[in-house]
Amino acid sequence: MANFTVNPTRVDPYKNFKFRVKWDGRYVAGISKVSALKRTTEVVKHRDGADPSTSHKSPGRTEYEAITLERGVTHDPDFEDWARKVWDVRGGQGKEISLKDFRKNLRLELYNEAGQVVIAYNVFRCWVSEYQAFPDLDANANAIAIAHLKLENEGWMQDPDVAEPAEPSF
Repeated sequence: MANFTVNPTRVDPYKNFKFRVKWDGRYVAGISKVSALKRTTEVVKHRDGADPSTSHKSPGRTEYEAITLERGVTHDPDFEDWARKVWDVRGGQGKEISLKDFRKNLRLELYNEAGQVVIAYNVFRCWVSEYQAFPDLDANANAIAIAHLKLENEGWMQDPDVAEPAEPSF
C-alpha cells in the first residue's frame, strides 16, 4: 500500500479548472482544456479444455488514448511549431517528419484553490497526430476561436514526488 500523508482537513475533491501544461521545460500559455487521461487494457479470455462452461480472464495489451489540448487562437506558435515537426507542407519529398524531436514529454499539473500543485502526471513520448489551427468561422456566433492539438502518447504516470500540500489559512 502507498505510504502517503493525508490532509485531515481536506474533504472536498479538487476542481478541474486550475491546471497547467508543461513541455520542453516551460509552461504552455493559454491552454483552456485538456481531455481525460485514459488507458484501456484488453481482456484475453481463455478456458481449460476440461471446463467448457466457464472462461478465465487475463490482461492483454494496454492502449493509451490520445490527449487533446485546446486553447484560443493567438500569435503564440507553440501548437503549430510542434505540429509542423510531423508534417510540413513546405518540407517536400523526404523531409516530411523531424525524427530528431517530434516526440515530447508533457507534464500536467492540477492546482488547488490556493494555487498549490496537488497532483501531477507525466505523459511520455507524445507526438501530434491531429492539428486544427483554425476553427469554423461564423459571423452569427459569439465565441472564441479555438485551436486543437491531438497528441498520441505511450503512457503516463502520476508523479510520486508531488505530495498533498498543507493548505494555507488566509
